Amino acid sequence: MKNSLGSWIFAVCVIAASGILYGVLFFGRASAIGAIFALFVCVPIIAFERGALFPRLYAWISARSTPVYIVLTFIVYYVLISIGYTVCGTLLWWFKALPDTTWAEATMLPDNVVIYTLGVSAILSFVSRIRELLGRGIFVSLLIGRYRRPIEEERVFLFIDLVGSTAFAEEFGDLRAQQFLSALFAAFAEPVRRRKGTIDDYVGDAAIITWPMRRGLRKGRCIHCVFDILDAIETNREKWLRDFGRIPQLRAALHGGSVITAEIGVDHHKITYFGDTVNTAARLETLCRTLEAPVLISSELASRMKLSSDIKSEYLGAHAVRGRGQSLGVIALQREQKRLSKRIAQRA
Repeated sequence: MKNSLGSWIFAVCVIAASGILYGVLFFGRASAIGAIFALFVCVPIIAFERGALFPRLYAWISARSTPVYIVLTFIVYYVLISIGYTVCGTLLWWFKALPDTTWAEATMLPDNVVIYTLGVSAILSFVSRIRELLGRGIFVSLLIGRYRRPIEEERVFLFIDLVGSTAFAEEFGDLRAQQFLSALFAAFAEPVRRRKGTIDDYVGDAAIITWPMRRGLRKGRCIHCVFDILDAIETNREKWLRDFGRIPQLRAALHGGSVITAEIGVDHHKITYFGDTVNTAARLETLCRTLEAPVLISSELASRMKLSSDIKSEYLGAHAVRGRGQSLGVIALQREQKRLSKRIAQRA
C-alpha cells in the first residue's frame, strides 16, 4: 500500500464502514458512533503499519524474527486500540454524544470489542509480516492474481551491487559478511519505499529494484532512489564504521523497457520478469567497474525523463553489451557535491 491521498481515503471509508457493520452485528443498529470509534481505533494502526506513525519503532520491529515481530505488533496494536478508544470515548462523552453514559463507561473497552480487536490485530500483524517478506507490490499482485497470465509491460530496473563483498568475506568470514549485507539491504528499504519502487530480489551481494515504467520515470524517482540510498549510507557512516569497520561502496545501473511479467511456481509462487531489458540492466551494472563510474543509466532510459538540476550527467559513448545484438549508449550520473553535503547535513 502507498501513503497516497487516494489510498488513505479508501482506507478511511473502509474503516468507517466496518464500524457501522460492527454496530449492526453487535447492537442490531447502524450508527455513526460506530464509524467514529472505528476511525479512532483503526487509523493509528494503519498509520503505524504504513510507517507514518512511529517509523523508527516500526523499522525496529520489522527487523525482528517473525515470531517476535507478531508478538510485538500485537502489543503495539492493542496499545493503539486502547488509546484510540479512550480518546474517542472521552471526546464523545465531552460533547454529550453518549447520553446517560459516565466517562468510565464511555472509555472502557467492552469484552466483545477486546476480543474482536485482538483477533483483527493478529490477522493484521500476520498479513503485514507476509507482505513484508514477499514485498509490498509483489504481495498485492500475488493476492489478486494480476500476473497469473503472462503480460507484456514496460518496467524500469535498478541493479545495485556491493563493491568488495568477496574481500570482506575473506577477511571477516561468511557470517560477518552476511550480517553486513543484511544491514545494507535493510538500509535500502526506506528509500525504495519513498520512491514507490519494489525490491524484486536479492542475488548474492546485489539487489534488484523495479518500477512500472510510468511510475519510475515520474519525477525521476528511479534515479533519486539511487542517490537516496547513497545518502542514507553516508548519513550513517559513523555507525557503519563502528559496526563493520567500513562504509559500503555501491555500483548501480538503471535500464528500462519492455518485459514479460508472469507468476511462476507451484509450491512456491514468484513473480518474475523475462526479456532483454532485464539482462541488459544486469550487463550495464558490470560496466560500472570497467568505466569506473558508480552510477550508470542507459541513454535509452535517460532520454525518457528530465534530469533534475542537481544531477550531473556525462555521456560515455556506446558500448557493446554481452548478449545484446547492438551497442548501448551509457551515461554516468553524479549528484552535485555541494547539494549532496547539504542534504546529508539536514538529515543528520
